[in-house]
Amino acid sequence: MKIKNMLTVCCCVLTLFGCQHQNVITKTEDYARWVNLFIGTGGHGHTFPGPVVPHGMIQPGPDTRIDGWDACAGYHYADSTVNGFSHTHLSGTGCADYGDVLIMPTVGEQMYEEQELNSQQLPYASSFSHKNETAVPGYYSVWLDRYHVKAELSATPRAAIHRYTFPSHAHSGFIVDMDYSIQRQKNLDMALNVLSDTELCGSKETQYWASNQKIYFYAKFSKPFSYTIVSDTLTDRNGQSFPRCKALLQFATAKDEQVMVKVGISAVDIEGAKNNVNAEIPDWNFEKVKSEAYSAWNNYLSKVEITTTDKDEKTKFYTALYHTAISPNLCTDTDGRYLGMDLKVHQGRVEEPVYTNFSLWNTFRALHPLLSIIAPKLNNQFINSLLLKNREGGILPMWDLASNYTGTMIGYHAVSLLADAYVKGYADFDLDEAYGACLRAAEYDTTGIQCPSSVLPCLMPMSKYYKNKIGYIPCDRENESVAKALEYAYDDFCISILAEADSDFRNYEKYNRYAKAYKLYFDPVTQFMRGLDSEGEWHTPFNPRSSNHSNDDYCEGTAWQWTWFVPHDIEGLIDLMGGQQAFVEKLDSLFTADSTMEGNLVSADVTGLIGQYAHENEPSHHVIHLYNYAGRPWRTQELADYVCRNLYRNAPDGLTGNEDCGQMSAWYVLNAMGFYQVCPGKPVYSIGRPLFDKTVIKLADGKRFVIKTKNNSVKNKYIKSATLNQHPLHTPFLTHEDIMKGGILEFVMTDVPSAWGQ
Repeated sequence: MKIKNMLTVCCCVLTLFGCQHQNVITKTEDYARWVNLFIGTGGHGHTFPGPVVPHGMIQPGPDTRIDGWDACAGYHYADSTVNGFSHTHLSGTGCADYGDVLIMPTVGEQMYEEQELNSQQLPYASSFSHKNETAVPGYYSVWLDRYHVKAELSATPRAAIHRYTFPSHAHSGFIVDMDYSIQRQKNLDMALNVLSDTELCGSKETQYWASNQKIYFYAKFSKPFSYTIVSDTLTDRNGQSFPRCKALLQFATAKDEQVMVKVGISAVDIEGAKNNVNAEIPDWNFEKVKSEAYSAWNNYLSKVEITTTDKDEKTKFYTALYHTAISPNLCTDTDGRYLGMDLKVHQGRVEEPVYTNFSLWNTFRALHPLLSIIAPKLNNQFINSLLLKNREGGILPMWDLASNYTGTMIGYHAVSLLADAYVKGYADFDLDEAYGACLRAAEYDTTGIQCPSSVLPCLMPMSKYYKNKIGYIPCDRENESVAKALEYAYDDFCISILAEADSDFRNYEKYNRYAKAYKLYFDPVTQFMRGLDSEGEWHTPFNPRSSNHSNDDYCEGTAWQWTWFVPHDIEGLIDLMGGQQAFVEKLDSLFTADSTMEGNLVSADVTGLIGQYAHENEPSHHVIHLYNYAGRPWRTQELADYVCRNLYRNAPDGLTGNEDCGQMSAWYVLNAMGFYQVCPGKPVYSIGRPLFDKTVIKLADGKRFVIKTKNNSVKNKYIKSATLNQHPLHTPFLTHEDIMKGGILEFVMTDVPSAWGQ
């Protein structure tokens, strides 16, 4: 049985991948001007302000620090020196990688020898001031105080263009640093080759979060250079050593002379990198690249139009929407070749792009549900990339990075994307293949998986064996047992949907039964989800505030946060807790409990606390909307309002924690519009508190779904009444179909809780 061509696929005006920068929107509204690229670059947001296009392969940008948790994106707003401009970055992750092919302009003697391995600054780093720094979608610039050079960058999907304005000097130049990387990764292999007095190419393999990350680059300079290649091993004063590979390029410059550099990257080979830059930046027209990148962002951001007089809220919204389109990242070259999950080069089709960098533990919750509304065709491309990775690597990824299995985080949440696409009716994939991939992901089978031996136990943990064979996961045999069990129960619910679609009723019953396994972990005495040991006894001692990062029964959280993760059977969870009233009292206590965390290694990810509700970390993201299921919709409204207004701010530290590849921002986008999908796999949205006077979601075929609020104000955060297409809406829910067929959802707001939606 196949879904492909059976369902009407929503057609986007734009393809929203690689070549989209070539399209120029006709809409006069400049949405991109509202984006503040520095939101999330401070605190622990881990975003970067470099110029990219939506879902581009290349992410050029400034690198201001090397080590530490807040170096995950290479940039932190608290810093005042820049080491250079590398071409690959991760957006908002809690782990670091990338920082490849760093370029730094220099004037005078090129200092590179006195490099300390414990320093955040490279020998040739320059100070800078945020007053002399500019970042808008598709463009970044900064004044380098040390060299009196203005640096400017822009990008296409697969290539970057740099423009440097130099002072008059006989000894200007660049350092191209191949051994640099964020958090000093292990360099397995590095090479540099000078092709001519204006061309340079090279390759690099690193081992870090991605066990074998390959990158090739080709650079073309607008000015001839002389050069020196540094290829040796440095040993610092502490006896630490590492290999070096740098190109020192030199030339003379006149006052205000502009020197440009075009850089293409590829995971395939140098020819691919060269083809990418030649195809996408054939000349030296920096302003054209900059303009087209900006237009690409306007095209994406124009999918949702909001009306509000609050400029900060408008900036927060469009910055959040911007962050939802940084990753996953294109990995298909202009000739259709790409690096597969088997780390082999494959010939694909440009028209069927392949993507990498899937943070599925985060993004299944809000990012992909958002895309199912505003960009379903793009979301299908992501899904087909995941299915391709399953064929090449032997299993669906958990966290695919640079076409590497990482085994990071828990669950097998690719099944959520597949089930959600199916129930929403926009799926464009082979159901038999998808269903088989889901069954493979849920069973314990270590054979045929193309990954390093060190990754395999994470990618295929024994917890799957225990879940399937003895019915539960013993906490004395597996860390994070409760969190894994709860996520497995949800994922198995998603598999039951596909089993029924495939008429496999035996497995439908089986996985539907597995989906109820969450009940085993609920302790009616403490009213928390708790670990069970090999004897079937509760794990003791028990403290619901206890957090021991990755070494307890929970994953980046506590019993307070994880007890609520039953998105597929909220009615069952309500019954477990003793009915609606008891459920509401327990839920209220979550938001009023002491926020103190206890433990030897409290997870740094548990922040953004309201009581013990932790908004920074994804397991809490659906919890506010549980009040709608328990007859207390006004609580959902006031809490959604509080989080949107207080835990998201127009400031560098305006995110309460890691951005997580668009998930934190997608949560905001959906809730600011007024709804949220509690359970991907069930095409139902829970209504919260619409922030704006008017929101227009632009759908396929010219359709519009319009959300209006009357009497809207900061004070009036409660819903008094609602209509959908002029018909009274009495429940705090709407369906995916309601949205996708277009129409008008209208709310009347008030300043006191009302009986609406009970």
